Amino acid sequence: MPISTFGHVGQARPGDLFASRLDLSLRGQHRPPRAGVCATVAHGAESIILADQYEDDEIHEDYFWYAGHGGRNGQTGRQVTDQEFNHRNRALARSQETGRPVRVFRRVASAGAAWQFRYEGLWRVVAHEHVAGKSGYRVYRFRLEPFYP
Repeated sequence: MPISTFGHVGQARPGDLFASRLDLSLRGQHRPPRAGVCATVAHGAESIILADQYEDDEIHEDYFWYAGHGGRNGQTGRQVTDQEFNHRNRALARSQETGRPVRVFRRVASAGAAWQFRYEGLWRVVAHEHVAGKSGYRVYRFRLEPFYP
């Protein structure tokens, strides 16, 4: 298993575009080719992807709430069960404890391809909650703010 990397990887900087999830994975920016969270419970989250797939994500200019992992119907994007405190959600909570930076990538529309992924830079988890989401099921939400070393 590769060693966790917290912070920028290589020469990537905010605003850089990546052609696909596979491109992110092959370049070591966000290693899982499908999962939205790259993390371990012991060390926390290295990177996440905002892909507009969870109805309880809430994006603002200077912070965002990232809906935790699990309980979502892959076809509709709606929550169909309560989220559990699984390894990805525990890892995001661990990031709050450690204060380590999390690389954030956002899926954006592209003229030449279906989607690209824009590097949003380094963020930190500052809070989390377990609340009733828009569909009535309990979800974990993680508040991220810009990371300033």
